Amino acid sequence: MGTLSDLFRAWRAYRPSKAAWFGSGVACVLGTMIVGFTWGGWVTGSTAAAMSADSARDARREFAAAYCVSRFEAAPDAAAKLAALKNTDSWLRSGVIDKGGWAKLPSSMPEVGGVAEICADRLAEATLQPVRSAAAQ
Repeated sequence: MGTLSDLFRAWRAYRPSKAAWFGSGVACVLGTMIVGFTWGGWVTGSTAAAMSADSARDARREFAAAYCVSRFEAAPDAAAKLAALKNTDSWLRSGVIDKGGWAKLPSSMPEVGGVAEICADRLAEATLQPVRSAAAQ
C-alpha cells in the first residue's frame, strides 16, 4: 500500500481518454437528473401544467364555497335553516344547498363542481352568529 504522496503523484499522472471523459460526463448528468426528479422536486412541464390547473380549480372551488357560506348566512332566518341543515343526513346536505340556490355563482362566473358539498360541510361545522342590523350598530 502506498503513501498519500504516491496517491497524489498517480492522480497527477493520470490522463483519461476521451471515452472516459464522455462516460463520466454522461454519468454525472444522469445522476443529477435522477436525484433532481426523485428527491429534488423537479417536474416535467406537463406535470407542472396539471398541478397548476388543479390548484386553480381548487382555489375557485374554495372561493365559491366561501361565497356560498356567506350567502347562506345572509339569508333570512338563516339560524333556522342552519339547524334544519344540521339535522339533515350528511349525504343529503349538498342537495339542500343546491335547492336553496346558495351554491350558484353570479352569471359572470363559470360553474365550479363540488361547491355544494364543501359549503354543506362548512355549514354543518359552523355556529351561526346573530346578524346585527344596521339600526342596531
